[in-house]
Amino acid sequence: MKHTVSILVENKPGVLTRVSSLFSRRGFNIHSLAVGTTESPGVSRMTVVVDLPDKPLEHVTKQLHKLINVLKVIELEPGSSVVRELMLIKVHAESATRGQVFELAEVFRANIVDVTSDSVTAEILGPPDKLAAFEDLVRPFGIIELVKTGRIALGRGTRGISDRQLRAAV
Repeated sequence: MKHTVSILVENKPGVLTRVSSLFSRRGFNIHSLAVGTTESPGVSRMTVVVDLPDKPLEHVTKQLHKLINVLKVIELEPGSSVVRELMLIKVHAESATRGQVFELAEVFRANIVDVTSDSVTAEILGPPDKLAAFEDLVRPFGIIELVKTGRIALGRGTRGISDRQLRAAV
């Protein structure tokens, strides 16, 4: 089962290595990893999607809390969080099929970011299932290249992961 874990960490060299090494040493497969700065200076947020087929998530979170640069760890439940990914996808699209690719992009609210004589590159933002559906529909045209950012997520509502907001909400 895949879990989305949000981790606040100090923005210091080596922190990403320590966190990813923890997952590696324990034999947990990281499905997706995205890291970026937050609204607080010196603090970064990692969004990790981890596949734990037979172990409880609690085992992972306890291990993460032991790392010195980790400030906060929470699991984001699918029903109570907003989840997004960004995908760039380049597909074969000659003049005869280009219109079909454009129509699919419009339906999925994807942006066409590059067009050549025989290919189209689209960017699409949304939940992972939306990206998968678009990928499946353009696959018959022939996917040349594809890249995804990894999942990012925030909990819904006014509560946030940072300590200050959690204290205020409690």
